[in-house]
Amino acid sequence: MTGGVSPLERDERWARVALSYLVEPKHGPTVRAVAEQGGAAALAAIRERRAEGGGEVYVRVPGLDLPGLAAAVAAAGLRVLVPGDPEWPTALDRLSSPPYCLYVRGSADVAALTERSVAVVGSRTATAYGLRVAAELGEGLAGRGWTVVSGAAFGIDAAAHRGALAAEGDTVAVLACGLDRAYPRAHERLIGAVAATAAVVGEVPPGAEPLRGRFLARNRVIAGLARATVVVEAGLRSGSLSTAREARDLLRPVGAVPGPVTSPTSAGCHELVRETGAVLVTDVADVVELAGRIGEDLGAPRRAEPRPTDSLDPTEYAVWAAAPLRRWFPPERLAALSGTDPVRLPAALAVLEVLGLLEQADGRWRKTAAGAAVSRTG
Repeated sequence: MTGGVSPLERDERWARVALSYLVEPKHGPTVRAVAEQGGAAALAAIRERRAEGGGEVYVRVPGLDLPGLAAAVAAAGLRVLVPGDPEWPTALDRLSSPPYCLYVRGSADVAALTERSVAVVGSRTATAYGLRVAAELGEGLAGRGWTVVSGAAFGIDAAAHRGALAAEGDTVAVLACGLDRAYPRAHERLIGAVAATAAVVGEVPPGAEPLRGRFLARNRVIAGLARATVVVEAGLRSGSLSTAREARDLLRPVGAVPGPVTSPTSAGCHELVRETGAVLVTDVADVVELAGRIGEDLGAPRRAEPRPTDSLDPTEYAVWAAAPLRRWFPPERLAALSGTDPVRLPAALAVLEVLGLLEQADGRWRKTAAGAAVSRTG
C-alpha cells in the first residue's frame, strides 16, 4: 500500500506515527500544525499538498506505508504514546518542539517512571574518573528511588544506566533511531536490560537510522523527561551540552560535575558552571538536592572532620601552635613565641595537657604525637 491512503490516517495516534516517518523531529511548520490542528489534520494537509514547510514535507510521502509501520511496531513489541494518553509524560508538552509521538519498548509506565527522574549525560570518550562518577551517580540515584534517564551511548550514558541497573533501580534509555534496533550495536544487551526492567523510548519509527540530527533532537527528550540534568564529563563540543541547554530552556535545574582543570573532557562542565550558572555537584546527595522539590531531599551540610583543636580558645590555640614538635620549651619561651600573657599561660597549658595536645617533662613542654598529627593535617 506504499504511497496510498490508509484508513489509519484518520486515527490521531497513527496519523502521528505517519508524521514521525514523513518529517524529522523539530520540524517547525509541522510541529505548529500538529499543535493547532492535531496530527490527523496535519497529515491530511500533507497528503493534499497544502502543508507549510517546503519540499521536505513531501519528499517521503511516496514511501509512506502506514499499515506497514503499524505492523513493524507490533513486530518489534513496541507501543505508541501520544498526548492525552495516561502514560504520556506531560512534561514533554513544555518543549518548544514536542515529539509527534513516543515509541516505547518495555512495559513500565513512562509517565510514572519519569515523575521522579534525573538525566545523567556526558562524553562518549569518558575518562576512568568520569565513568566511575557516572556509575556511582546512577547507582546512588536508583538506590534512592530516582529514575536515571540517559541516551545509552558509549561512555557516561552507559555507565549511568549500568549503575542504576546494578542497584536494581529504574532507568530509561532514549534512542535516536528506531527501537527495532540497538544503537550502538555493542550496547544491545544493555538496551535489552533497560527495556526488561523499565523502558526504552524514541520518537522516530521502526527502521529509522541514527542520523546526527536525530541525536541532537533526542537530547531535548532526555531533558524533558527529567526533573534535573547532570553533565558528568563533556568537552566544549559535546552533544551533552545541548541536553543541558534544553533543560535550562525548560527552567529545569542543571548540574555539572567538576574535573581537573587540565582535562579537555571536563572543559564543557566548567564552562556550564562559569557561563550558565549550572550548579556544581560532586555526589548523589548534591544531585538529589538539585532535583528535589524545594524544602525536600536536602543534603546534609558538609563539615570537616572535627579536630581536638576545634574547641580551643584563642589563647590556648596560640600556645599549642607555638609549641615545638620535637624539642622542649620552657613556659617563658612559649609565652614569648605565642604572645601570651604569662599570667594566663598555666591555665592554657593545663587545658592542652588534659586534651592530650601537649606534654611536659621537667617543666618543659612540647606537642604530643596527637598534637603533632593535627599540625600535619593543616
